[in-house]
Amino acid sequence: MPDATPPPSLLDDLLARLQAARLASSQDPFGDPVLLLALAISRRLDDGSLDMGGLEGLVQDLSDDAAAGRARRLAAYLGHVPGTPAERALEAVAARLVRPDPFDSPVPFAAFKSSVERTCFAAVFTAHPTFSLPASTGAKLAEAATTGEPPPRGLPHRPAPVDLREEFNQANAAILRGRDALDRLAEALFSAAKAIWPDRWHLVAPRPVVLTSWVGYDTDGRTDIGWWDTLRLRLDMKRYQLERLSGQVEPLGEIAQPLRARLAEALEAVARQAAAVPSRPDPESVQKLSGEMVLNREAAMTDLSALLPLFDAALAAAPDEAARMTLVVARAGLVANGLSLAHTHFRLNAAQLHNAMRQRLEIVTSPDDLSQRRGLLGQINAALTGMETQPVDFGGLFAEQSSAAKLMMSIAQIVKHVDGSIPIRFLIAETETGYTLLAALWLARHFGVDRHIEISPLFETATALERGERVLDEALRSPHFRDYLRQHGRLCLQFGYSDSGRYVGQLAASYLIERLKLRLADLLKRHGMSDIELVLFDTHGESIGRGAHPQSLADRLDYLFPPQARHALSKAGFAVREESSFQGGDGYLLFGTAALAQCTIARIAEHAFRRPKDTNDPIYAEADYGADFFATVRREFGQLVEDPGYAALLGGFGPGLLEKTGSRPSARQSDLGGPVRITHPSQLRAIPNNAILHQVGWLANSLHGLGRAAAANPELFAELRERSPRFARALAMAARAAECSDIGVVRAVVGTLDPGTWLDRAAATARPGRREKLLAVASPLDALGLQAPLWRMFRRLQADHLELRAAWPELPAMPERLVLLHALRLSLIHRLWLLAIEVPEFSPRHGVTREAVIQRILALDVPPALDLLGEVFPAAPDAVSHLDFHEPATRDSRTSYAREHEEIFEPMRRIFALVLGCSAAVSEEVGAFG
Repeated sequence: MPDATPPPSLLDDLLARLQAARLASSQDPFGDPVLLLALAISRRLDDGSLDMGGLEGLVQDLSDDAAAGRARRLAAYLGHVPGTPAERALEAVAARLVRPDPFDSPVPFAAFKSSVERTCFAAVFTAHPTFSLPASTGAKLAEAATTGEPPPRGLPHRPAPVDLREEFNQANAAILRGRDALDRLAEALFSAAKAIWPDRWHLVAPRPVVLTSWVGYDTDGRTDIGWWDTLRLRLDMKRYQLERLSGQVEPLGEIAQPLRARLAEALEAVARQAAAVPSRPDPESVQKLSGEMVLNREAAMTDLSALLPLFDAALAAAPDEAARMTLVVARAGLVANGLSLAHTHFRLNAAQLHNAMRQRLEIVTSPDDLSQRRGLLGQINAALTGMETQPVDFGGLFAEQSSAAKLMMSIAQIVKHVDGSIPIRFLIAETETGYTLLAALWLARHFGVDRHIEISPLFETATALERGERVLDEALRSPHFRDYLRQHGRLCLQFGYSDSGRYVGQLAASYLIERLKLRLADLLKRHGMSDIELVLFDTHGESIGRGAHPQSLADRLDYLFPPQARHALSKAGFAVREESSFQGGDGYLLFGTAALAQCTIARIAEHAFRRPKDTNDPIYAEADYGADFFATVRREFGQLVEDPGYAALLGGFGPGLLEKTGSRPSARQSDLGGPVRITHPSQLRAIPNNAILHQVGWLANSLHGLGRAAAANPELFAELRERSPRFARALAMAARAAECSDIGVVRAVVGTLDPGTWLDRAAATARPGRREKLLAVASPLDALGLQAPLWRMFRRLQADHLELRAAWPELPAMPERLVLLHALRLSLIHRLWLLAIEVPEFSPRHGVTREAVIQRILALDVPPALDLLGEVFPAAPDAVSHLDFHEPATRDSRTSYAREHEEIFEPMRRIFALVLGCSAAVSEEVGAFG
């Protein structure tokens, strides 16, 4: 007798149902396969053929599979081949630097020395917490990408709580691996040089690539970082650098003994300083801190003058080339980074600077008032003339109330007492006027740190990108700012996609940023500044993840700074230093193991040392088409952002689909503690805004508007997709976004928020008692009034997408497993809402009614709602129920609500946990959070 055919797995069964629903809907344009599958899952839960345990196992399996796919993509993204030594790529980079043509003579030693001693790229480790995985799971995923073996099954995928210290620890673990990789790069450079110049190779101090961190130093939008936290973390960074140096030279024995002794003395002094940093400062603790910082300053060192001669002495006594190599690699890391594990970026908002100017200079004119701009610039230029420096002490820092002044004073104390060897970047978010840069310069001079900080505007908002050239022109008209730039020898600029991508779209933002970069040469030459270096820092932004580009790290770097733009600035005579962010847990994965870090550094070095050349990209020959294309995308997406239905899509229950991945809330809170109903995307921060788009199945900020733009000239659109690398890289963003998007998923989300869907279900149900519950869900949904704007917005999305599919038939589609995840989660949300309707009536508690609790559950603000219900309906009898009070007991006061907890509240808690489990699985599929 033949073996019986095994029953299909739950996954196979549900995928088959999805395919059947899609087939049926292809014959019925009014059908919705995603919603039909969600209802089928709900019915199977009702009839007992499916239980929560089975769904929990399914979601775990889908999450594990998604993690395995993510690990494979990570390895491919970095060009890592498991089993292949990553050092080979670094050695190849070094070999090309000493001998660009293997059949030609090597470059002159001076040219080699100049090329490797100029920093041409910085990898910036940023927080803005996006830690979408538990740290242990992230480590397993990175290990899987390294070895080529799938990660273990059953890993936790929901993000764990992250505070500032955990952010710092994760960043530094990645930075340490990055520093190790940079040591391997330095060793490769030294080895290549030694083969050509055996008597001079050790005279080089290579630092072509450096690492930078703003974790613990960024106060834009955060209130959980005090100046004492910043100081403590900066002292930790100093300690890590000193410990690293000590560990590097420790094996050298006697020749490094003076160096190790000096490092040990410094480490002891830094430990005393760090121990004095208070957790909650008061005058006495700050006085004690000041004493320790001042008294231990010389022992702790604040520059490299005490260490470099000791390195020279050790090198002179080195017994062999191996010892000499160890010393020169360690010295290169010291010279490149100073007394810190990485360079330092501080960041604040332009409004904080403007407030400081109001307080100190009584400048009350708004920088946004264009009619008063000339007078405002005159005021700040006059203030910069003949100003005096104000001394800074820890008492003044403790007493200071202005955020900007406090930050600048913190820098002054770090420069004075911790490390003055490497300039500190001073990033200013939302810079939209040159006055902001001059205000930063005034504050820096006021506290005596203008020689130690590099003022850098962040051009990110649509206004800033449009006016960026004018902003810089306003600042460059000031002789004080020109003198400041000449003093440093560089102009530092930061470009971001978070807000620009949120309001104008990711692809349009990339066009605006490139256009601004290309205009820099003419602007600087007009002001006689053609001999300064340009530092261009791209902080990416939310789309298909914080990595900014999906295909490869090499493509990502060329997408951020296209070869044509690099060539144009090089041809104009400007030296350029590129910087790129690696943000939060997702970005740190690229440094998740030693091998991955080496691959990342190798790709960066390959990009940084590639000679810029004119690529003759046809998109630049079709400049009018390119301008019109991206302008159309911007216009269409801007109209979507202003559509009330778009806010309804984001805010219907979007914030409830996200878990806290750091210290900042997703949205504003109401006075009653619940989330404010989103009425405009500006009410959401950029990271959760984009994460919600992932979760509702439509990455609008990388897709919307492309249909209308492509439809204007589909033939040229298709031609440029094939022939233009620049255009193709932009559209690769859209292609990956399309793989994470499905118009049917959006339709099902909109249908879920539409009371009409629930009324239709009520009309069709035959299950006893279900009709009343469905009607009870429809009523509060109807009160929200979201259905009309949602469906109008959906039609906007659908029309644009149909045009895009017509012009781009090969556009990828969402995989069925991801569609299944969305359908499964919608089924769980439906079930959650039906349980919420069973909550008994109760008297208002803390000003909250039953109706308000149900509204919170409809918004998926579930845990606080359940906590409140637990207070209203205690699960256990009260504390006196077991005592005898010598009289008949009042029955009502002794009863519990165990049944409500068992049948309503606990099932809701379990369902919502699985809803969030689905969200984690979606993030794994997309490959990022935010």
